Amino acid sequence: MTFTKITEQASLYDHLEEMSVHELLTNINREDQKVALAVKECIPQIEKLVNALVERMKSGGRIFYMGAGTSGRLGVLDASEIPPTFGMPSTLVIGLIAGGEKALRNPVENAEDNPLRGWEELQEHHITSSDTVIGIAASGTTPYVIHALREARKHGILTASICSNPNAPISQEAEIAIEMIVGPEFVTGSSRMKSGTGQKMILNMITTSTMIRLGRVKGNRMVNMQLSNQKLVDRGTRMITEELGLPYDKAKELLLLHGSVKKVLDYFKKNS
Repeated sequence: MTFTKITEQASLYDHLEEMSVHELLTNINREDQKVALAVKECIPQIEKLVNALVERMKSGGRIFYMGAGTSGRLGVLDASEIPPTFGMPSTLVIGLIAGGEKALRNPVENAEDNPLRGWEELQEHHITSSDTVIGIAASGTTPYVIHALREARKHGILTASICSNPNAPISQEAEIAIEMIVGPEFVTGSSRMKSGTGQKMILNMITTSTMIRLGRVKGNRMVNMQLSNQKLVDRGTRMITEELGLPYDKAKELLLLHGSVKKVLDYFKKNS
């Protein structure tokens, strides 16, 4: 099948510089409304990936996100939010970006065009067949990501991909290919816009669903969150007061003693 880069096709809008601010915002918002519907179409593939991740992580497997530019930054962002939100070690969901730490804030010339570096980085993390590699690339053509997926698959590692073009090269290297077709960007080729928004939504869905299935949420609450500031201590305290009917001060004392809402609830369950 012919590979067409929808992400590079001309915007549906022209003469942007002649639009008023209201027109710009309205038209950007009109395009953004298409993203959630495009993500909805990908739910069967996302579901397949989450089911696989849950089983693999129960056996000690890890998730590796790989991307360049906006895609890489979003992977690093999602990975960095797992420890504080769900109380998981930072070694279980790892974001790798072409060009390394510097590339999080500044473009690194030609970093995404190095086809060997991605697999080298995975080897530096001692990747095993229990792990999963998820490549993220709006275009679906990033060499840094494609070669890493190819090598990972050769070594029996589960691979998945997220892109915004149908029949993309990255999809050919992934066992589970998620193709989120959002159409041309408002500014032609600016995949930080709809593609980036859709990628963020999908990454949220993947890790949130996985963590819930791994028991890191009770009811609808983040009972394993890290108590890294007063807002979160207060939130955790209120969870305990509502769950156990304890006075606020007593609940806070127990929370700080045990270190998490879940540990307090487990303690009371065990000793009731």
